[in-house]
Amino acid sequence: MTFTLDTEQTATVVISHHIRDDAKLDYEAWLNEIIPVSKSYPGHLGVSIVHPVAGATVTYTVIIRFDTRKNLLAWMASDDRKKLIKKVQPYLVEDDKFFVRSGLDFWFTPEEAKAKLPTKWKQLVITWSAIFPLVLAMSALIDWLATSIPIPLGHMLKVLSTTFLVVLMMVYVVMPRYTKLVHKWLFS
Repeated sequence: MTFTLDTEQTATVVISHHIRDDAKLDYEAWLNEIIPVSKSYPGHLGVSIVHPVAGATVTYTVIIRFDTRKNLLAWMASDDRKKLIKKVQPYLVEDDKFFVRSGLDFWFTPEEAKAKLPTKWKQLVITWSAIFPLVLAMSALIDWLATSIPIPLGHMLKVLSTTFLVVLMMVYVVMPRYTKLVHKWLFS
């Protein structure tokens, strides 16, 4: 697996759609139409759908990630998306609502977000259970490198290297997959 870090950060759009009760099947069909189109655009990294939870929420939340803000905004402004949004309008109770965030901003929920959030204790458990094994693994890796390469690493450089690797893995590898894996529990 390779990681590319350039000066432009990844970007995420969170879209909220409140669907009419009688149009849920039509909306699901529309999702099956728009998702492959979004995936065909340059820089697409993934899409997640948070379905309404009976008795708790009434909105679908669509989360789409792109490698750069420029590529995300190109998708959002595309004629393909405009046509598909026009097509879905009859199924919506309210207009298409979305907000765009770059890089780590997505971890911190803005005030305008209307999506249902997991409870704080579940966020704590998920974050801790992802960070703890990463810290152990990255610390062991840094210690192994420090003994294998004849370059003395002080405590500060070891901590700096470990925390950088942990954050890198959390943002690009672990959390996108882990939250998808535990989604049902997280939002129950």
